[in-house]
Formats: sequence, C-alpha cells, structure tokens
Amino acid sequence: MKPRIALLGAVLESNRFAPPAERDDFTSLTWLAGADLMAEARSATPKLATEFAAFVRAMDATGDWEPVPCLLAASHPAGPVRQDVIEEIIATNEEMVRAAGQVDAVYICNHGAMVAEHDPDPDGLLMTRIREVVGPDVLIVATLDLHANVSERMVDACDLIVGYRTNPHVDQIERGEEAAFSLRRQLAMRAKPQIAHVKLPLVPSSVTLLSAEHPYGTLIDYGQRRQAEYRGQILNVSVFGNFLFSDTPDNGVSIVVTAREEAQAAQDLAAEIAELAWSLRADFVRELMCLDDAVKLAAKTDRMTVILSDAGDNPGGGGSGRTTALLAAFHEAGIKDCLVGSFCDPDLARDAHHAGIGNTFTARFNRNVDISQSWSQWDTPFEAEAEVLALHDGNTIGERGMTAGRRLALGPSAALRIGGITVVVITDRTQTSDPVFFHIFGLDIAAARTVVVKSRGHFRAGFSKWFSPSQVFEVDTAGLTSPIHDRWSFQHLPRPNHPMDEDVSWP
Repeated sequence: MKPRIALLGAVLESNRFAPPAERDDFTSLTWLAGADLMAEARSATPKLATEFAAFVRAMDATGDWEPVPCLLAASHPAGPVRQDVIEEIIATNEEMVRAAGQVDAVYICNHGAMVAEHDPDPDGLLMTRIREVVGPDVLIVATLDLHANVSERMVDACDLIVGYRTNPHVDQIERGEEAAFSLRRQLAMRAKPQIAHVKLPLVPSSVTLLSAEHPYGTLIDYGQRRQAEYRGQILNVSVFGNFLFSDTPDNGVSIVVTAREEAQAAQDLAAEIAELAWSLRADFVRELMCLDDAVKLAAKTDRMTVILSDAGDNPGGGGSGRTTALLAAFHEAGIKDCLVGSFCDPDLARDAHHAGIGNTFTARFNRNVDISQSWSQWDTPFEAEAEVLALHDGNTIGERGMTAGRRLALGPSAALRIGGITVVVITDRTQTSDPVFFHIFGLDIAAARTVVVKSRGHFRAGFSKWFSPSQVFEVDTAGLTSPIHDRWSFQHLPRPNHPMDEDVSWP
C-alpha cells in the first residue's frame, strides 16, 4: 500500500533587529499549496526550497506514494514574523492535514531559526500543532538549516530532524534525499526512530561556522565518522551552529542524534559530540579585517585578486543590502578595477532603467530610507555620478553554490560604473552568493582586481572558481549582521554563554 505523506513548511531565518516579516515577504518568494506546490517542486528549475524539491523527487524515484501537499511558505531572512502571518501559515497547514484524513507521515521543510512577535519558537509551535493533528504514531520528518536554534519543542514533536552539513549550504539536495530515504526505511521497518538532543551554552556568530574549517568542520566530520562506526544503529547526526541574531532562549550549539531504534545509542553519541564541541569552544572566535585595511588592500596593485565580504550587511542574515560605508570609502580612495554587488535599491534600479544604457546620471543611494529607524541607521545616503553599463530584468537561473539551478527573480537590475568601481543594483533583497549576479550583465569576474559582495559566507561556494580561501577576506562593517557580540543589546540569549561571559561551565 503506497504511503500518504503530508508536505508543508515555513522557511524564515529571523534577525531580531531587522524589520518584521510581513505576509508580502512570504507571498513574494514562496506561498504555494496543493497542486501548485507539487507542480513547482517537480519543475526543472524550482524556485522553492531546494531540499523540498529534492525530497519530492527522491520519493518519486523510490516507489509509489501519495503526496498530500499542504502549504509551503518561505521568506528571505527578515525580522520576527508577524503573529497573524505565522498563525495563518500554521492554521492553514493544520486544516489541510486534518482535511486529508489519515496520513502515514509528514515532511516539514523549515529553516529552524524563526522568531515570531509573540513566540520565540514558531518552528516548534508549527511542529507541535501538526503533531497534535496527526497523533503520536505518525512519523514526522523535518529538514532544517544548520543555523537552526533547535528547541526541545521541535525535538519532542519530530521523529527525525535532518540538518544541513555544509556552510556554505550546498547539500540541500542530499539532505532532502536523506529525509526521503530515511522515511521510506522507517515506514518499511514500522519502527519509530529515537532522537536525542544536547544544547550547549555556546553561542558563536556565523563567521565561525564554516563547515570546511576548524572548529565547526571538525565537529561535523567527527559526527559523520562516529555515525559510520555505529554500523547502522544511527540514522542521522546533525550539528546545529545556531543563528546568533535570532536572540532567543533556544540559541546555542545543538547536537541532534537520531537512532533507528535504540535511544541509548543516540544519547551516548550526542553527549560524546557535545563534549568535543565544548572542548573546542575557545576556537569559535574569528578576527575580521577593519574597513581601513580593506581600503588599503584594494588600493594595492602588486597582489593577488581578492574577494571581500561586506560582513555587516548580509541580506542572507537579515541585512538590508543597502549600507554604503564600504562603497563610499572605496570611491573616496579612488579604487579601480573593482566589482561590488549587490545593492538592494529599487528606486536606484528604476532610475538606471529610465536613464538607459550608455547614459550617465546622478546615482542617489538610499534617498528614500528613514535612517531614524533602528534597522536603517546604517543605510546612509551616498551620491555619485554613474554610467549605466548594462540593464536586466533580474530573471535568471543560479549558476554555482547554494542557488545553482534555482530560479531567481532579482527584479529590475543594473550595472553602474562609478569611477573605477562597477556596482550592481538589484530590486529584490538577496545576498550575492552566486556569480550570476555579475554574469547577467556580462561582467568578467576574472578581470577584476577586487570583488566585494554583500554576503557573509555563502559566496565562498559560488565564487570558489576564482578565489581560494587565502583570497577571501571578511570586512568588519556596520549593519544588521555585524558578527561582533558586544555591539548588540541581546535580551533573550541564554546566559551565561561562551563567548559573551567569562568562566562559563557546562556539566
């Protein structure tokens, strides 16, 4: 008998200090239900979450099944979601699952670091409410980003949680497939997995959570090696790094281990990995390049090409994509042979389209931004004469890294030459993690001496063809994603924690 699987999710990474996530933030990216959701998941270049499409394709490839598509809603990273919005998402999914009748399992595609106006853990709230609908015996499998703030409410509601293993995130297909294969296996065994969770008072910033580097990569690799040594007893090992800017009581590194049947095996391995993580806590600190040094580096001509991360303004972590301090400093210093991407400024993009290719105009960045708002204080105006090099409607397909093969809708976009700097301006607030942001304008990345991206870490995968790790520098800029702990007035993080407090102990 073919299994009936309900499919749903709510994808949002919340930055507590960013503007609230409205309904339009979801409907403009992903708000799909029923047949429309399945059609998009099965399309050649789906726009929705990659792991969701991978789960569907893996289920299609491994036998008969009956999908019960409910609602998948997703937003770009933003602030706390409005209460009425998340309640609508949860209620819609409750109603659709209940109306479907008996299901054999539920797949939930979430990010795991969502915050709501009224609840610090709406991910857990969604999972709990779905559990109440389907009852204790139905399998619930969830996929989460490795920046999830895993709560006990999430763990209690789910039978299996599968977290990304790579940062930059390039394994969403594998994790979606893993969730599907594991679900098939457990349904065939008619067994409920056993899940264990250990939370540490360790709250690192995202710049220390690269999976190809120590210490985070060391933990992930260790977990995968030990899982293999358990010879089939362990279904999954996930090491979640947390998302600092969510500022919730559930922040902190989480070890989540799921065993096929034996709870003790999951508990033992989770504790073992947690002890290793705690022993490495001092390594979760990273030095950034100051802005003055970034200007000096960009001015040098006798050096290798470099790529710089505007780390304080990462739209992929809730940043506005509009801060101008780095651009203004480069322009004042007369930096040449430099590509900068990508500013989210719909007004400026529209001005460029009105001016037309080959024409010059006065580019006014952030002219309609209210910098009195706490989240806009760094979006200062900047003005310079600009030549329109190229224009694009923003509709394209990702080429490399986390957005490879995924449909992107950047909105009206332009490439502007401002002195010796070429600046990409887009309408949709999206981090520049993919070279396609430059390629749609015919810009040659290899010809630039310096490339600057508004992205914190995901650009490393997209631009690895041109820049080795030694050519990558993260610049300490101001903005909503500045990774310096003491610059923020956190109200909800668990205290004490490392690295914010001295003499933190953990049993």
